[in-house]
Order: sequence, then C-alpha cells, then structure tokens
Amino acid sequence: MADGSAVPPPLSIMGVKTTCPYCGVGCGVSGAVADARTLSVSGDKVHPANLGRLCSKGTALGATVGLQGRLLEPTSNGKAASWNDATALVAKRFKDTIAKHGPDSVAFYVSGQLLTEDYYVANKLMKGFIGSGNIDTNSRLCMASAVAAHKQAFGADLVPGCYEDLELADLVVFSGHNAAWTHPVLFRRMEAARARGQKHVVIDPRRTDTAEGADLHLAIAPQSDVRLWNGLLAHLIRIDAIDRDYIAAHVNGFTEVTAALEEFDQSPAAVAADCGVPVESLLRFYDLFAAHERTVSLFSMGANQSAQGVAKGLSILNVHLATGRIGKPGGCPFSITGQPNAMGGRETGGMANTLAGHMDFAPADRDRVARFWGAPDTARAPGLKAVDMFEAIHAGKIKAVWVMATNPAVSLPNAGRVREALERCPFVVVSDCVETDTTAFADVKLPALAWGEKDGTVTNSERRISRQRALFPAPGQARADWRIMADVAQAMGFDGFGWASNASVFREWARLTAYENTDRVLNLSGLSALTPEAYAELLPIQWPVAADGQGTARLFTNGRFQTPDGRARMVPTRPKGPADAVDAVYPMSLNTGRIRDQWHTMTRTGLAPDLCRHAPEPFVEVHPADAEAFGVKDGALARVITAHGEAVALAKVTDRQRPGGLFMPMHWTDAFASSGRVNPLVAPNLDPTSGQPEFKHTPARIRAYRETWKGFFLTRDSLPLPSGLNLVWRRIPQDTCQQHEFAGRGDEVERAALRKALSKGLAGELVTYEDAATGARRDAWVRDGRLEAVLYVTLSGRLPPRDWLAELFAEPLLSAEARSALLFGRPPGPPVDKGALVCACLKVGAKVVQAAIAAGAASSDAVGAATGAGTNCGSCRPEIARMIAATASVPAKEPAHAH
Repeated sequence: MADGSAVPPPLSIMGVKTTCPYCGVGCGVSGAVADARTLSVSGDKVHPANLGRLCSKGTALGATVGLQGRLLEPTSNGKAASWNDATALVAKRFKDTIAKHGPDSVAFYVSGQLLTEDYYVANKLMKGFIGSGNIDTNSRLCMASAVAAHKQAFGADLVPGCYEDLELADLVVFSGHNAAWTHPVLFRRMEAARARGQKHVVIDPRRTDTAEGADLHLAIAPQSDVRLWNGLLAHLIRIDAIDRDYIAAHVNGFTEVTAALEEFDQSPAAVAADCGVPVESLLRFYDLFAAHERTVSLFSMGANQSAQGVAKGLSILNVHLATGRIGKPGGCPFSITGQPNAMGGRETGGMANTLAGHMDFAPADRDRVARFWGAPDTARAPGLKAVDMFEAIHAGKIKAVWVMATNPAVSLPNAGRVREALERCPFVVVSDCVETDTTAFADVKLPALAWGEKDGTVTNSERRISRQRALFPAPGQARADWRIMADVAQAMGFDGFGWASNASVFREWARLTAYENTDRVLNLSGLSALTPEAYAELLPIQWPVAADGQGTARLFTNGRFQTPDGRARMVPTRPKGPADAVDAVYPMSLNTGRIRDQWHTMTRTGLAPDLCRHAPEPFVEVHPADAEAFGVKDGALARVITAHGEAVALAKVTDRQRPGGLFMPMHWTDAFASSGRVNPLVAPNLDPTSGQPEFKHTPARIRAYRETWKGFFLTRDSLPLPSGLNLVWRRIPQDTCQQHEFAGRGDEVERAALRKALSKGLAGELVTYEDAATGARRDAWVRDGRLEAVLYVTLSGRLPPRDWLAELFAEPLLSAEARSALLFGRPPGPPVDKGALVCACLKVGAKVVQAAIAAGAASSDAVGAATGAGTNCGSCRPEIARMIAATASVPAKEPAHAH
C-alpha cells in the first residue's frame, strides 16, 4: 500500500493470528472477520504466552474495533488537511524550531502501544538525526525503576525468567502486583500450580484479589518495601540461608550490602514495626522464603511507582543474587510489564536515557549507533524524562512536541500542570487513532492505525517477540505510525528513512542489535535476514535469538552477566519514608492503580459496555474507621483532595483498604468522568535515578461531597455535558444507549438549566411526571414510537434501576405498558435484578452467582460449572470465592418444625 501499511488479509471467516494490545502478558489472539468491521476473537491455543486463554479485556476486543471517536484524516488547526500538507507542516515547524533554538527545543513523547518498528523509527529520528535525547515513553510511568535496577545489577535491562518459571516455582512473591486483575491469564497458570502446593505471598498495602487467596498477605505501610526486603536479606544472612558459593563465583558487592544492612536494626521486631505488619507474619514470610529454593519474586507497579522505586527493585534483586535464585527453572526475580510493548520500547531506546539495542550514551556505544545509522549528529547525552519533559514544555524550553499513541493530559502525575504545558506549547502534534483529552491541545492531528489494523511486532514480559497482524484495512486516511514518522523525517531532509515495508524496518532493527556485538545479550542476529514472507509468518520467539534462529528461555544460566567482569552487582539500598509525609492537613495516603476490566484511559475498553459494568464509575476505597472519622458513607460521593487537585468519586467503605490509606483507579477521563480523574491529584515526586513518579503515595484528605440531588440521563448517543453547573457526572456505556449519572448541590434553577441543556435537540413526544413530595421528576422523549431519551431526577427519593430502562432503547416500538412504566419509575411485571456484574467475559451477574451458591455450589469451580462465571480468564474467581465465604459465614436459619 502507498502509505506503507501492511496489506490486510481477505475479509473472510478465516482466523488471523495476532497479539492482544493490552497488558505485558502478550497473549496470542485469533481473530475472525465476518464483514467490514465485525470481529470475533478467541485465544490462540498454540501461543506459548496464554495457550488459548484471554482475559475479560481480550475477550471483548471484538466490541472495540468500531470507528467511534476515530481520527480518520489529518487536521491542522482544526481543519482537514492532506497528508502532504500535514507532513510538510510538521517537518517545517520542527526544522524551524531546531534551527532557531537547537535540537533540545523539540521532543517526542511515545507509548508502549506502539509497535517495535514504530519505536525504532521514532528513536532513530529523534536521537540519530535530530540529535537530541528528548524522546521518552509512557513506560517511564510504569517500568523505568525496574529498568534502572536491572542495569545496575545485571549490566543491562535484562529480565532473566520466563512464564514457565511461574508454574515451576514452589513460592511466588507478588511485590506490589495484583496479578489476579492486571495479569489474570498468568495468574490462572499460578493458580493451577497452587493445586500442587505452590505458596503465594502478597506484599501490598491493599487486600487485593491476589492477596485475598494468598497463603500470606503483608499489608505493609506505604513505601516500606526496601525495609522489608532488606530485613529478609539480613535474616537469610543471619541463618546462613544464602548461597556463598554462588556469591563467590558470580556476584560483587555482597560485603558492601552487608555493611549497609548493619546500619539499621534488622531484628524482626524492628522491621515489622517499621513496615506496619505483625511480627508473626513477617517471620512466616522469612521462613517461606528460606524454605523454598524455587522462588519467583514478581514485582510490578506497586514496587516501581515510587520515589525509591530503583531501591525497591535492587533490594529484591539483592535477595535473589545472595541466594543464587536466578537463571534457574522456577527461581528468578521477575519484573512484569504493564503494556503490550513496554519491552519493545525498552529494547529500541524509547527511554530518554538509553540508545537502541540496550546501548547507552557512553562514547563507544554512542559512536557505534551513529556509525550504524550513518548519523554523525547522534545525540551525545540523555534527554529529558517524561515529567521533566513536560516541565520543560511548561517553562518554554521545549517549543515543539510530538505525542504518539498516548494520553499524557490524563496519565501523567499533576495532570493539570501537564494540560497547562500543552496549552502553552507553541506547536503540538498528536498522532493517535482516536480523539483523547490530549488531542484537544493539538495544532496538528495525524490519524494512526489502531489495533486490528497495525502490522508489526511486540515483545512481552518474558522477552517473547510476537506478531501483531492486520485484520482490517486502514480506515479513512489512517497510516502506520512508522510510516508517518518516516515521511516527516524525509520531509526534514534526512536520509535513511526510505523503508519499503515494516519488514524492512524490522530487519534494520535486528541488524543493529547484532552490529559489533561481542557481549550484549540483546541480539536478534537470527532474525536479521528475514524475508518479507518469513517476517509475515514469524512465530513467537524469545530473545536473544542466535544466528541459528533459536530463542532463549532463561538468561544468566551460566552465572555470567552483562558487566565488564561478567559478575552481577549487589547494590546497597537504604530505606527511607515516602517523598511527602502525611500531616494534619493531608492525613491520608492516596494510592492509585488499575481495575480489572479497564485499560489505561479507556479509549479502547470504554467502547465495550460489558467492561464498564464491574466498576461503572470512579470510586475511592477507604477503611471503615477512616470513613467514620471523616463522615464518608458507603455508596455516597466523596471528595478526595491533595495539594495538587481534587476529585469526586463513589465511596467504597471496605476493610480491604489499609487504615490511613485511600485507593483510586486511574482510568477515567473527560469523556467518561471529568471530576473522577485521579492523576491531577498525584504529586510529581520522582525517583532520582529512574525518573518514575510516586503514584502509590500522595498525602490526601477525604470528606463527603454532600450532594443535594441526583439523577440520570439515558440517551442513544454520548453527549458533551453542559459546563458551568455545580454537578458531578459520569458516563457509562450500555449496549443500547449511553447512561449519564448526575449528582449536584445546586437548587431548582440549576436543575432546570440542566434539563434545558439536555433536552436541546431532542425531538418527539415529551412525557413528564413530577412528585413535589420527593422532588422527583421523570422525563421521557418518545419519537415514532421509540424511546429517545430518559431523564430522572430526585431530591430525596430513590432512583429506579437503570438496566430495564436501557433495554427499552432496543424496542422498535414502546408498548402502552412500557410507557406507563416510564412514568411510574419501575419496570413492568416482577422486577428482574441481575445484581452487579461479576464475570465480564460471560456476562454473569451477582444474583446468578448467589443463586448457584445457595443451591450448593461450594467452590469457584462449582460456581463455574453451574453458571460459567470464572471459566474464561478467571479474574472474577477471587470475587466468587469471597461470595462463597460470605454466604458460609451467615448462620443458617433454624428449619421450621413440622406439625
């Protein structure tokens, strides 16, 4: 194709094997296209990452491939533009800015949603030919601390283990990793291993679904991880449970680490007190770790997203190096990634402080990359990391920025300041597949391909390269990201960007990894001569890939690392508290994270109504003691406030939350709940080495919102909500309509203004009911016998269930009974309450699960057999187990005596 996109397969019922676009598991997907934009998906049974399983998000991919909200043509200052004009404008503005202010006056902010080929071209353009290090990736927000720890300990960013180790391990430690929700396909594999006796320890301030069923949960105080792991290492040394022979042969730094440990009281009582856990639980952790040689320590966002994230990672690596639990089946430290191609971005130099091929800015590395690219102006120093980059934009130092496939106006900490930076920036380019909060600030918008249209490679958490393949032709004028960048590079006058296809880009990338490579582990020499046909048919393979084409499951099996002397390095780490301490004004610790069925900023998962039902709106978890102290009620709205901003969310009062802590998900945006965005609240505190923000702790306070009225509006399409009103709103997609929930603190004048704004443009018969006693009002618009919209508002009464109203939008003609029900505010006939959605994969509600339990289903497997719930991805199995336990804890009623 002229734009460099891959030619899609014929539109048929034949399955195309591709890779899921969500988390770092990298599941294989088989997609079958029935017609233009209709897709059915199933797990690829032979892909080694998932063996046919998909999570709820992967299962719902077919519901996300429509063209709603898509960018389908280039625009300049809000007006349609040709590709030639848009490309020329971007090239000119970047060239002019560089000529006037130097190469460091421009920047790229890229994404783990890009394919490896895209990442490579972006890095080559910015670092190689523009000559600046100012390209960074949103992986900075999730993986940067693990990268820095790997480099210090192993000499390069190398993940030693593979998914098989998760099944072979006798003990798995989840350090800040809620795998049951974030990586459910892997969690099912470990759940199966538990049946043969595998033990699970969870280190997390929250009692997550992963912690719920674990053998041990350590609900540590915020940011006390280093203290915990150092205490474990000191204990293992004390009882001589370390591998001194391995240390002598393969590890440096043990003496220095031991000396650093001795600076603190490492007694179990002292460590337990500092971590806020019972000493008995701490000692059990110590005993479990000492007793199980085959131990995998999984660490993820909960460890990385910290102002001391690198120290956390190093503390984990220190324990594994001291015990020799690395490079062995079932024994390794394992950094698990959150994005589908976070690893590919790390390989190709997507981070500001690295060059492609796991090379750095040391003169020899830099010169090697420059020779390979034929780019003498290749950057000689690292660029600005994500948060610092947007600070430089805010300060006017960076005057042109290109954002690719990510949404920093929502995802970065202190997101309000990021929006100010984008507003101030003289030239903003956004290439993406959809409209986002960030595209609102773009001078130029460039339409990119989405999943299902892209063609290239991604690398998962176990270093496995897999193919993403196109299922659909490019819609509108959308183009591949690598081609968009290559065209701009050529328009800027740079040579070396004239690839004929994505296969050509991949071959060049693979050749770079092998170029003058005598000791770098990342080596794709066995893939550097792939023909277009071989590239098209490439099977999943783990790097390094030797010249004979064979992949590698585990690293460091011979005890040799990528350091000058081949020995690993243990690095002293010293515990310290969070960057900002809680105080009388902000007495709580705000922790942010992900939920089960949503992904990042919901641009894809928000299109699938089933994924919006388990947690339909922003919420904040708070411990019952804190809720009582601050006047917060379960199920009511609450305000969460920090020094940087505030949000309003539904309060969930639960003892699963540690006292003194708050938890809020990070997914909601202006399109779904502007008042529920959490990242504007997060302090921009960074790890000094990795530059990764401390998303897991910001001092905060909570109080009741105290709404005076509430309501909802159902309509066939989403709508821009009226501004200037004192209200909170949330949009929840339904199968047949869009559900908008409201709550406010205004008076009748405000409610009337809202009704007027919402009814604008609605046609048809208006049916109205008012109840002065409760302040209730029900409005329904019916056009040609079909329901067009429903608005319910009340001051003191209860609002009816929404499901039956949403189902009325599917009716071609409303019955008289249904019309009456609209006014009565209750469904015709006996009420049908499915309860909250438990299993998103198979659409099983809580009432169905409870009925199965009542009928005798006493295990998650039994409930699955009766209802299907939990039989697909299994991410709902911990919730089902809780429901079973809750039912068992309720005393049975005495049977009535027969007379």
